[in-house]
Amino acid sequence: MADTSARKGLIAPLLFAFAATGLLVSLGVWQLHRLAWKEALIARIAARSTATPQPMPAAADWPRLKSDDYDYRRIVLRGRFDNAREVLIFRTDGPRDLGPGYLVLTPLVLASGDQVIVNRGYVPSALAAKSTRPNSEVEGEVTVTGLMRPPQPRNLFTPADDPSHGLYFSRDPAPIVAHFGLTRVAPFIVDADKTAIAGGWPEGGLTNINIPNNHMEYALTWFGLAGGLWIVVGSYILRTWQETRAKAKA
Repeated sequence: MADTSARKGLIAPLLFAFAATGLLVSLGVWQLHRLAWKEALIARIAARSTATPQPMPAAADWPRLKSDDYDYRRIVLRGRFDNAREVLIFRTDGPRDLGPGYLVLTPLVLASGDQVIVNRGYVPSALAAKSTRPNSEVEGEVTVTGLMRPPQPRNLFTPADDPSHGLYFSRDPAPIVAHFGLTRVAPFIVDADKTAIAGGWPEGGLTNINIPNNHMEYALTWFGLAGGLWIVVGSYILRTWQETRAKAKA
């Protein structure tokens, strides 16, 4: 009678263990799928960012572009910087641990009249004002080589832009276009490669292509939790069985 009662008392813990195991294992499998996706993404970024620069997509194709089709694609384009419409994008860290600073974004006017906003690179906070870096404004026709990037998404924690002071907090061409009333502007930006500039600023070539890939560790964690759960359940069942036998002998 005691054995029957003990077995019934194990039903609820076992049902919970089976359900929890199914959930934990499914999370582990999902992380393995994410691992395959992330590895393919990293390979694609590496291939695109190191490829021979290609011509920029024609303006007629811009409305049909999808970010997955062009993100990190290396291109080359020629035009003149519209330095009067330079804006700054705040960032909390800079190269070589230089601390907070800004990305300098400037429209590049192509021979066709179309425009592409170019992220020319980073400047420290002390060099935010143009007057502190007069050599940074490049005049005349230039050739820009860099990586195509989609608009940077915003979230609830992104501060409001301050267009009147040329200060923005997201690499998104839309608010810049709206503030200056620009037309025929690409829906993407181009992160410029590192090039020699008098005075050294802004410093380009800082696009982060090192994408974190911890999905295998996450998968092993979920599988490990599933295994640990059954160690606990097995210990509980063994202890219950031993206690039941001890009572039966008493």
